Amino acid sequence: MLLEIVSPEAKLFSGEITSVSLPGVDGHFQILNNHAPIVSLLQKGNVKITANHFNFSKESEGLFTKVNDQNYTIAIESGTVEMKDNKVIVLAD
Repeated sequence: MLLEIVSPEAKLFSGEITSVSLPGVDGHFQILNNHAPIVSLLQKGNVKITANHFNFSKESEGLFTKVNDQNYTIAIESGTVEMKDNKVIVLAD
């Protein structure tokens, strides 16, 4: 599935992933391939991305923390997530 993480300043990440864990306002939740469509508010916390390969832009690479070769996290203050047709868009502050 495709994940895009966008902030007001720039697109922070765009790439194929296997899963993403998000800090929802009602608790953390995970989105996997073929997840049902969803729109949710996000709160302060870490977005955890799992993928086989990561390709960050030089501008955004420093915002991500490497957990291991297949997992990175990025801290957000708040935001919104939409999942539809195997495309996840995170609008993050």
